[in-house]
Order: sequence, then C-alpha cells, then structure tokens
Amino acid sequence: QVQLVESGGGLVQPGGSLNLSCAASGSIFSINAMGWYRQAPGKLRELVASITNDGRANYADSVKGRFTISRDNAKNTMYLQMNSLKPEDTAVYRCNKYLRTAPMGVLRVYWGQGTQVTVSS
Repeated sequence: QVQLVESGGGLVQPGGSLNLSCAASGSIFSINAMGWYRQAPGKLRELVASITNDGRANYADSVKGRFTISRDNAKNTMYLQMNSLKPEDTAVYRCNKYLRTAPMGVLRVYWGQGTQVTVSS
C-alpha cells in the first residue's frame, strides 16, 4: 500500500511564502515523475509544477519565477516552495507521483489527499 501525504498548507498574507511537502510511504521500488496540482472553487484542476526523475522542472506560466519544485529521492519526498503568494493562488494543492512498487511492476500514478492554501489579508 502506497500513501502520499501533503503538508505545509495554511493561511498566509499576500506576498508571503509557504513550503509544501509531499511524502510517499509504503512499498515503493522507484519514483518517476512527480507533480503538484491545484484546484480552486469553481475552477478546473490545473498543473502547477512537475519534476522528472532526473530533476527537470516545468511550471505553469502563472507561477514561474515564484514557485520552485524540488525532490529528495532518498526521502521519497517532493517540495513546492511558494513565494510572493497572491490571492489567486488560493486552492487545494494535491501532489501526484508515478511510481513502481516492484522492479518489474507497472508504473502507476498515486495521489495525495490535498492541502489547503489560502492567501488573504
């Protein structure tokens, strides 16, 4: 059983910062690409940032220059450092990871439950 747990969300004022974490636990053989998504009320889910297993990152235009995605393979953990936060960044942030649970296992995607980020004065 694989579980992803996000943490680090909360309430922050505009211009502030938060650092989200997504830790994977369970029977994990290897992790490939990982990503952060967000969904605000009444809006579609959008990809915020993604990172490949060799560290190449990709960002939504709306967060470029403000957010940084990173990963610690030894800890099976991914991070999203969010700076210069804006009210429009308010959403539930969820992480996903493509991983294998065995050497010849199928590559599957797993999702976390999400963490609320609220940017408001």
